[in-house]
Amino acid sequence: MAENKQQGGLFGLGDKNTAYQKYFIGQSYLNSLIPADDNIDVHVANVTFEPGCRNNWHIHHDGYQLLLVTAGEGWYQEKGKPARLLHPGDTVAIHKGVEHWHGATKDSWFSHIAITKGTTEWLAPVTDAEYAQLGTK
Repeated sequence: MAENKQQGGLFGLGDKNTAYQKYFIGQSYLNSLIPADDNIDVHVANVTFEPGCRNNWHIHHDGYQLLLVTAGEGWYQEKGKPARLLHPGDTVAIHKGVEHWHGATKDSWFSHIAITKGTTEWLAPVTDAEYAQLGTK
């Protein structure tokens, strides 16, 4: 179990992310950090990706998403822009309406705190061909 906590970073691995599995390629884990509260309009969670795992392209409406990288190595990419390699301590501010995806590199576990306000529109998966090109240019 200590190994799993390490892979999930400081905030722990959490449970298999079954609620959103259809929007991920590979296995992810979700550890909600703030209990549901009608007076708080953001969701805060530690999201952990196994090596090679990534979420689909998606857009946040009526809000934003902030990513705080806590462990491992991963990717963040906005549609039409080069992917950005992320390491612990990196942060990403994603504004409403920006199509993007994030996930682990092929050889590393990856964890980030996701602070999300608004609703998420899930789009197409990041294809194996798109993913395979990362870091090769």
